[in-house]
Amino acid sequence: MTDQTASTPLVTPSPNGFLGMLARRSEAVILPLAALLVGFAVFSIFLLLQGKSPTEFFALTYRAGFGTAFSWQNTLSRTAPLLFAALCVALPARLGLVVIGGEGAIVLGGVAAGAMGALLAQSSGLIAVPMMVASAMIVGGLWIGSVGALRYYRGVNETIASLLMAYIAIALMNHLVEGPLRDPASLNKPSTAPLADNLRVGDIPGWEVHWGLAFAVLCCVLAWVLIEKTTWGFAARIAGGNMRAAQVQGLPVGRLIVGFTALGGALAGLAGYFEVTAVHGAANASLATGYGYTGILIAFLARHNPLAIIPVAILLAGFEASSGLIQRRMDLPDATTLVLQGFVFISILMSDTLYGRFKVFAPERWRSA
Repeated sequence: MTDQTASTPLVTPSPNGFLGMLARRSEAVILPLAALLVGFAVFSIFLLLQGKSPTEFFALTYRAGFGTAFSWQNTLSRTAPLLFAALCVALPARLGLVVIGGEGAIVLGGVAAGAMGALLAQSSGLIAVPMMVASAMIVGGLWIGSVGALRYYRGVNETIASLLMAYIAIALMNHLVEGPLRDPASLNKPSTAPLADNLRVGDIPGWEVHWGLAFAVLCCVLAWVLIEKTTWGFAARIAGGNMRAAQVQGLPVGRLIVGFTALGGALAGLAGYFEVTAVHGAANASLATGYGYTGILIAFLARHNPLAIIPVAILLAGFEASSGLIQRRMDLPDATTLVLQGFVFISILMSDTLYGRFKVFAPERWRSA
């Protein structure tokens, strides 16, 4: 055996083999998890500076969000709107767009559903329910779709446009429920007319969780199929990688931008529909609870993968469900969980700079190692 033969490794990892595929895909899982842990660590320091115990905080969070069957039901009830809100961010993100105004589509979708339900209060549910769903999705789709149109046709930054339009939507919602659409009987809390029982969305059999969760999970699966298994999803990924090159190749970039933003807005509007029909029973100021903003964190933490959005949304919903118990037991403000979300979001954004920097996740460099 020659020296050259002896120094040659018996097995050379192939960049295209199973190990190479596993290495490339594990980066999208390990780095977000590491960023999540870093966010938790920084938040723990924040608690220690206030004289509070991080161990007690996370123990209470687990107990209130995941410790009992009741806790799980409370968490899953909050998960449905978060899934829709995260999809409103994740779908345009495949085109390289950062749309953060899903809150506006949620509140306007809820107002549209509540107004349509009041208008069709005497109609059959077979007619009224599809009309309510359609109105919520159309209003949400038009609202966020207009952000995409402004981006493509006028060059308006979609991040700023969507954020500002969210504030406009909340102001418009307040005007409508306190003015033209207000039920005279709603004295303390201005609302639209209460929905008839046949227009309300019930719970999944055996669970105290409304059907919105099942539809939200289904939408996540369908969104994954759209992105990963269809020509439209492939074209969106190409445009997201290099929009100018996509235009040169003749891809319908304008239709992709408007279409994906409108689809994301329609799903956010659907979240408003379920909040009105399954939770509140009427459209009111309770629609503006910040689900749209939490959806931003979920989408980024899940790397805009519709399937990964599901477990991440459940985790964040558990933290939100525990905020009341933490406030009572630890004498912390109700917004403490928002501080946690802020630390995690900053950590996630910083972790984006680390992608591609570790050789262990780059099998094409193994040969030269």
